[in-house]
Amino acid sequence: QVQLVESGGGLVQTGGSLRLSCAFSGSIFMSYDLGWYRQAPGKPRELVARITSVGATNYGDSVKGRFTISRHSAENALYLQMNSLKPEDPAVYYCTAVKITVTSQAAYWGQGTQVTVPS
Repeated sequence: QVQLVESGGGLVQTGGSLRLSCAFSGSIFMSYDLGWYRQAPGKPRELVARITSVGATNYGDSVKGRFTISRHSAENALYLQMNSLKPEDPAVYYCTAVKITVTSQAAYWGQGTQVTVPS
């Protein structure tokens, strides 16, 4: 069973930086596409960034050029470097792992980590 544990959230001022981490365990790390989603109060969950098992990335429009997703197989870890944080970035950030094969698909979510940017 895949387990995802996020860390690194907190309070940061507008324009500041924060790095989120997600520790992956319970399966073969490189078999999964990974991602970060976020959800602010009263809003739907939205894609922040995704990275495939071979390293291809894509980002939500609101974070392009500011956030960088990366994965490190030696550490079984996923990261999200967030720069130039804005008042609209606060949310609970969730780590995800998805594996799709010809015969099955599975998706896992972490518990989330809170990011706060005072306006």
